[in-house]
Amino acid sequence: MSDTYTSGYKQDPRGPRAVWRVGGRSLVAILGLTLLAGAFVYASRRGPDEGAGAESTADARVHAAPTPSSARARDVGRDDSIPVARPRRAPQGIAQSPLRQQFEQARDLYSFAQSLRSRADAGEPEAIWLLTRVYDYCANYANAPVDYGNDTRAIEAMKLRTSAAMVAARSRVSSRCARFVPEDELSFSMILVKRVEAAKSGSLPAEASLLAAGKPLEKTEEYRNDLVERVVRSKDPEAYSALSPGMGIASSGRSAGFTRAAGTQFAELAWQLAACKLGQDCSAKGSLMTSYCANGGICSQDPEQDFAGFVYDAAIPRQGAQVVEEMVDSLTGEKRMVQ
Repeated sequence: MSDTYTSGYKQDPRGPRAVWRVGGRSLVAILGLTLLAGAFVYASRRGPDEGAGAESTADARVHAAPTPSSARARDVGRDDSIPVARPRRAPQGIAQSPLRQQFEQARDLYSFAQSLRSRADAGEPEAIWLLTRVYDYCANYANAPVDYGNDTRAIEAMKLRTSAAMVAARSRVSSRCARFVPEDELSFSMILVKRVEAAKSGSLPAEASLLAAGKPLEKTEEYRNDLVERVVRSKDPEAYSALSPGMGIASSGRSAGFTRAAGTQFAELAWQLAACKLGQDCSAKGSLMTSYCANGGICSQDPEQDFAGFVYDAAIPRQGAQVVEEMVDSLTGEKRMVQ
């Protein structure tokens, strides 16, 4: 992950996750925790025996040929419930690249990942970054497809208020990731290696995601402050989104130079909302909302509600809405009209 990316890593095979209906302060806390799990919750789950050796092994696995399977021998059917993303460009932001649009549009993410491989192997930063987004999005399904399907059916049988939304989100993931298999080993160490590679090749979103995960390329406060400012100057929505988990409570107590909206759960949401405003796909069935719902049970009761609508409706009290809006405006460079 987010992808901000809400991570799909390591589904518990013993049973379905709990499905919640939450609101107000509880949702702020849960969204905060989920966002922190986003770009790399993997960092906290790394085993004690995983080190440089594990990372080098993962690197080899990334470049290895994919394991053949019967699922890959057939075409995955189209899922018309997944909307085709339109090119997105906010007035303040940069145009989303064709590859980013394809990530949101692709019905078959395994095929999309294969199409990125030669460009990633050639060192193209955007291709490497988007490979990690595919792996993050699909990891929960790919590591245990049978268990994932069983859990989805169990959630449906619960008949809770969020069951239908969560089943729909998990079904989108299953459909888009259907040709990944456990042998692909979409693990923390592999994704971390590739995001470091993307960052060193020049991907600002990858660099931001590493900082948010507590794995920055450099550990000095000067570097952290400079990276935050580079993200703001870039107006790159994916960089904003990737950085957002690191700008919440995780940044509390940083040096005085860390002055951008930071240190609170509202600040974390503000960075993601700014990403939406700058052109990130935050639609009801986009990867962001799908991952929140499929992986964390954080689902809107309105199937057409986008991320911004959901946050202002369920996560931010009225008294806090203006504060968050002012944070978003400061991050996107807008000036609020005084009424």
